[in-house]
Amino acid sequence: RSYISFDILRRVLTDYFGYNIQYCMNITDIDDKIITRARHNYLVDQYTKENNSKEQVITNVTSALQEYSNKMAKAEDPDKKAMMERLLEVATTSLDRLKLSDSELLTKEVITDSKDILAIWLDNKHGASVTDNSIFCALPQFWEQEYFKDMDALNVAPPDVLTRVSEYVPEIVAYVEQIIKNGYAYESNGSVYFSVSQFDSSNDHFYARLVPEAVGDLQALQEGEGSLSSQAEQLNEKRSPNDFALWKASKPGEPSWDSPWGKGRPGWHIECSVMASSILGSTMDIHTGGVDLKFPHHDNELAQAEAHYNNSCWVKYFLHSGHLTIAGCKMSKSLKNFITIKEALKKNTARQLRLAFLLHSWKDTLDYSENTMHDAVQFEKLANEFFLTVKDVLRNQPDHGPESFNKWSAEELHLSSLFSKRQQSVHVALCDNVDSRTALDNLRQLISASNTYLATMHEKKSTPNGQLLRNIAKYITWIFKVFGAISQEEEIGFPISTAGSNTEEILMPYLNTLSNFREDVRNIARSHKDVKTLGSIYKQHAIIAEIQFYSVSEALELCDKLRDDVLPALGVRLEDKEGAKTVVKLVDKDQLLKERAEKKKAIFLKFFLLLIEASRLAAAKKTAEKEAQRKIPPSQLFISQTDKYSAFDNQGFPTHDVQGKELSKGQTKKLRKLFDAQAKLYEDYLQS
Repeated sequence: RSYISFDILRRVLTDYFGYNIQYCMNITDIDDKIITRARHNYLVDQYTKENNSKEQVITNVTSALQEYSNKMAKAEDPDKKAMMERLLEVATTSLDRLKLSDSELLTKEVITDSKDILAIWLDNKHGASVTDNSIFCALPQFWEQEYFKDMDALNVAPPDVLTRVSEYVPEIVAYVEQIIKNGYAYESNGSVYFSVSQFDSSNDHFYARLVPEAVGDLQALQEGEGSLSSQAEQLNEKRSPNDFALWKASKPGEPSWDSPWGKGRPGWHIECSVMASSILGSTMDIHTGGVDLKFPHHDNELAQAEAHYNNSCWVKYFLHSGHLTIAGCKMSKSLKNFITIKEALKKNTARQLRLAFLLHSWKDTLDYSENTMHDAVQFEKLANEFFLTVKDVLRNQPDHGPESFNKWSAEELHLSSLFSKRQQSVHVALCDNVDSRTALDNLRQLISASNTYLATMHEKKSTPNGQLLRNIAKYITWIFKVFGAISQEEEIGFPISTAGSNTEEILMPYLNTLSNFREDVRNIARSHKDVKTLGSIYKQHAIIAEIQFYSVSEALELCDKLRDDVLPALGVRLEDKEGAKTVVKLVDKDQLLKERAEKKKAIFLKFFLLLIEASRLAAAKKTAEKEAQRKIPPSQLFISQTDKYSAFDNQGFPTHDVQGKELSKGQTKKLRKLFDAQAKLYEDYLQS
């Protein structure tokens, strides 16, 4: 959420408002969670390479599951407990399969299925033996590569400067020394702590400026100290529970660097302060981050930097993005409740994801759900169809010279006036805390007004004003580029002008020729002209191929097949319009194929629903007929059938056929059964 949101803000500030921005991004590649995960991965990898016997794996995994089960019993958070139960169930099921199997091949499968649980058990036994710093570097290096792949896929612009903690340890040591020198930090047992009370008591400083009510929140402070820092140990070393670590004395199993206070590593908060300060200096304009980082992380960053520089304004503005939830549930790596970028991009494009973000305020919580993405997809479709329609209009009009300008009518004046109003509204929205949602609402209104204008001109059989539509489409395209919803080419030097630089310009003449040929064939076929005329049209368009002539219906079917099956696979959409020229649009091939599949699915669903409805109506009709039949007295059952019978007894039972001949015994017996059955039905009806 944060990276896309702040990419949008960065682009708006630079590309719309014209600010010159130096964008620095910190990578905290020395961190308690990274250390723990790197150690876990290393220990499990080593265990796997040992090729332990089946019995040994069963013994070890059983012990690991028991320890994990005991830990789970103490868990208080219901979500965390549910996650632990899921892990335990998967591992237990896998272990049970191994116990019942004679094969040694399942041992590696068990190790994989119980990896997270086994890693904790191995860490408790052997974690202190992991001391090589390179082990702790490999994990963040891998994920840094993955991060940039994802950001590239999302069209997030790279930072101007990238800083890594592992490359700034000497600067961090010097920074901490200055804070100690200024009287705001102290050394204790090889670690260095920031004195919150000393800082807060100064007339020039104020601690927890972002969330002042959080001062004294020991749980939040402890989470900020990291999972490898024992609260009991730190309380013995700290002068106050509110103090936090600037430098941590490394324990066995942790990476370490030399410092005046002994072997150790940086605290989490100081890392960001030092790296940002090294690039941006004693004051920066904007600091970004997720809303959950306000306290203690950002408040501690502020305090450290101001204590180092002895100033009171290290950051002028903090921008905090809202949470991202998944179908109403908060994302959490620790609870394994998250969707990766790669998984999200399998369902939707990067543009659609960005539009989903743009349709919501960057500072509010965003719920990633089917409804959210549906709104984004529909907005993209609205804009894309408008762009394609305008391109088609422009292709059929002169693009330069006196012929490209026409006198404006009342419709053009109205649309132009609305265009100006929508531009002003977009500007006001972007000035209002970059309100992208309102900006897109105005673009939607502008597109709707343009579509109404096009429909009006079509009804009047008038030519739409291409210049006005071009200006509107170019403006909307520009705003999309500002938002990062359309990629911008950033090349060095003068552009190279070549005829082959625009795929659309190359393909459209050929596609128009093909479309015109198809349109002529359709028109001829629909007017039932002879084969010779079809042949002349074929030659007129100079399409070099062997042609076969078909019946009128077959010719039309082939035209439909070209439109519905052949061209969509090539990324071309034809739109037949009654009484107007066929519209040719170049569209993403995958999008067209997806549209075709959805259309077929919709047709099938409609047919299926019609079958269900027909079945329901038939059943209802049958039920109604049965109910109506029950209401008929037996005396009236045959009395109306004068086309079959001519005489009846006093009960309404037929005695003679239509020709006046007395009914046979067989006929009478058959009719008596029907009469008696109706008598029973009627009696049941009267009783009900």
